[in-house]
Amino acid sequence: MKKNRTSIKDIAKSLNVSVTTVSFVLNGKGKEKKISDAVIKKVIDYTDAINYKPNRVAQSLRTGESRILVFMVEDISNYFFAKLARIIEDIAYKKDYKVLFCSNENDDARSRDLINLFYDRRVDGFIIIPSSGIKNDIEQLMKKNIPVVLFDRYFPDLETHYVTIDNGRASYNATQHLISSGFKNIGFITTDAQQIQMLDRLKGYNKAIESNGFVSQVLEISFTHLKADKGKVPMRDFFKKHQDLDAIFFATNYLTQQGLEIIKETKHIDINEIGVVAFDDNDFFKIHTPSISAIAQPLQEIGEELMRIMLDILKNKKDTTTLEQVVLSTQFIERESSQAKKTAPNGDYSLSKKS
Repeated sequence: MKKNRTSIKDIAKSLNVSVTTVSFVLNGKGKEKKISDAVIKKVIDYTDAINYKPNRVAQSLRTGESRILVFMVEDISNYFFAKLARIIEDIAYKKDYKVLFCSNENDDARSRDLINLFYDRRVDGFIIIPSSGIKNDIEQLMKKNIPVVLFDRYFPDLETHYVTIDNGRASYNATQHLISSGFKNIGFITTDAQQIQMLDRLKGYNKAIESNGFVSQVLEISFTHLKADKGKVPMRDFFKKHQDLDAIFFATNYLTQQGLEIIKETKHIDINEIGVVAFDDNDFFKIHTPSISAIAQPLQEIGEELMRIMLDILKNKKDTTTLEQVVLSTQFIERESSQAKKTAPNGDYSLSKKS
């Protein structure tokens, strides 16, 4: 027969003290409520001896707080999101919060299912990378006074807390770097997601290309194809069609990884001769040959800002109309893949030889 969970009432009865006393001690309020050191020690020693674990569900019903947050991203296994998740988890743990991690696969139905599931579980707040069609779902959470902080992207016509980066400027600067290095026929490979961060990255690329009098060469790959690993097909076709490309700018790190695989197998492209830049850095890019230049997002700062806003809302019960909207800068890390060209004696450009 399954043994029933030990309750606060059971502890109080065993120690011959009140339920309120046990509750105050277990919640760290013994001193504040002027409970004697002897009683506090007695309660702590007893609960340690029986390995007492509080019933979080009952506790949340009683206090209105679960001490649980949700961190929802596209794919928690992705390098960028996994690194950020660890930062969030460490900050939350120090503040006595636990974090539930989940992936919405940029799918609206899955996002809604997860939001409804965790709402029913009475989590205290949501940190979300939203899929494109859940604006109303975010709005409903806010109307119910559930703290929500968006990141990576947001809905321009919905007033929410968010932390993001200046995607347009980062993309413009990276493209301009390639142009300054001597590259002229620069392709841009992105997804077809009509979300603000991806649109801004495309705008930044186009702005740099057009301001220098070059021609934009863009491939937009269906996000559903990427999930099914079908994104390599249009990428192969793009490389075959545009054999004059001398540089490629990938709009995400997972596109970069797929692209590098295709470049390796494509006979007319030499990885040592074509320029490559990735949006979002990855440890793999440091050890690749050649090493890959990348736009690095400030992961630590993003995590700290997300948790600062969330904890501030939870602590002060701020009205959601008092918005915190943070836009952070990125860092461009120049590596071998985008090094400058040198002018040959005949006036043509060729890549600088790597030692």
